[in-house]
Amino acid sequence: MDVKFSVCNEMFENWKLSDVMRYASSIGYDGVEIAPFTICEDVTEVSRQERKAISEEAQSMGLEIVGLHWLLVKPEGLYINHPDDAIRTKTQRYMQELIRFCSDIGGSIMVIGSPKQRNVVEGITYQQAWELARSVFEECAKTAEEVGVTLCMEPLSPQETNFITTAQEAMRMIEEVGSPNFKLILDVKAMSSEDRDIPSIIRSARDVLAHFHANDANRRGPGFGDTDFVPIAGALDEIGYRGFVSVEVFDFSPDPRTIASRSLEYLRRVFR
Repeated sequence: MDVKFSVCNEMFENWKLSDVMRYASSIGYDGVEIAPFTICEDVTEVSRQERKAISEEAQSMGLEIVGLHWLLVKPEGLYINHPDDAIRTKTQRYMQELIRFCSDIGGSIMVIGSPKQRNVVEGITYQQAWELARSVFEECAKTAEEVGVTLCMEPLSPQETNFITTAQEAMRMIEEVGSPNFKLILDVKAMSSEDRDIPSIIRSARDVLAHFHANDANRRGPGFGDTDFVPIAGALDEIGYRGFVSVEVFDFSPDPRTIASRSLEYLRRVFR
């Protein structure tokens, strides 16, 4: 199966990005996915020259910069669907800066996760939160279209957020935004919380799936728990998915080298 494998950089705590890329390349990953808060407080402070250097360094190692995730951790105070216009406008403008940053460093995918920055705020209804979020996504999608970046809506489990917790909901938002650059990411851990089985969810997303996060239901790496990736790989193959399968973990034990190497070994066995 012709997919590419990448690894998210935040589990390499306190590592320089160049060291993460060097290690990922040395063990055979095709790309690296970056959490921007791990390299700067605010991407507007990263110069054009520094952005170019990140892109060129990745290329020199034979790696792709997949894109960005964990978008809104820093700077503080960002919130996608906050009823305060000033907060929401600030968030939209920063997301647009992130889109440009992603493009400048050679990335093409941005994962809209950030559960704590999208929970429905007390005092407004779910539908109001939905409409506020959609308005932000519509404006950001226009910027994404301009620079060739694809925004990916990530459904997350009810344990993480109370806003967009199923793939079906995420696909409804994608349909309403109506942009070719606003699509879907699926995450194995998050899908494990749904009533439907994971292969069925994948098949239902055939037309909009643009990115995929590989992890176990136990929040560790693929192959570190009981989640069987063979039917998952089969479903991705069935729908013709040819993007990145990106290792993202939330439990950083035993250590990043072991997680990255063993996860890749496992994925290579199941995605044959």
